Amino acid sequence: MELQNLPKGKKIILFDGVCNLCDASVHYVIKHDKNDLFRFVALQSDLGQTILKHIGINPSHIDSIILYEPGVAYYYKSSAALEIAKGLNGIFTLATLFQILPTVLRDYVYDYVAKNRYNWYDKKQECLVPNEEVVSKFL
Repeated sequence: MELQNLPKGKKIILFDGVCNLCDASVHYVIKHDKNDLFRFVALQSDLGQTILKHIGINPSHIDSIILYEPGVAYYYKSSAALEIAKGLNGIFTLATLFQILPTVLRDYVYDYVAKNRYNWYDKKQECLVPNEEVVSKFL
């Protein structure tokens, strides 16, 4: 898929396709995405690598979730998580209260979890393969 063919009006979540914590987070977002706002791309995929290059993030140093709004903006680390929470509405918008914390502090906690995610949650041998029910949400 080319960047110009990304779905209009959708926010793209780039995630680590082999991380079990990331996999659980993706399923959580899918379950609570009542407005069908999000689409998903594994960082390891060709499209994920293309998007990273397009927004200027070095793909070899990535250990974060990224929220990409084509033609608008992108969010990285804790800011991405908070923007995703905003998009889920309801109780999830309470997570935006964490925006009062300095980004450097939020990202420090985020980086600590990211650094230890494979030790705590293990990892898969290959990227997530979506089932028929949610395959349309993956690019």
